[in-house]
Amino acid sequence: MSKSFYQFLMKYRDPYLKDEMTAFANGAYHDHSFPKHSSDYHEISSYLELNGQYIPSMDIFDKAWEIYLSELK
Repeated sequence: MSKSFYQFLMKYRDPYLKDEMTAFANGAYHDHSFPKHSSDYHEISSYLELNGQYIPSMDIFDKAWEIYLSELK
């Protein structure tokens, strides 16, 4: 079974780096309601639009999603 988007994102967690991807990963890690087992773009995107105060722009999610898809291949 392929890894969920959350599992993919967690490799970007870092307590010191301050780039957008790291901030997204750190925020998702601390968000206990994040859909951790999902690999569905629309489910995660909808969730983040309502609850993703830790990402300043959905562009960050879209970039992360493209990387995620490329790594699944």
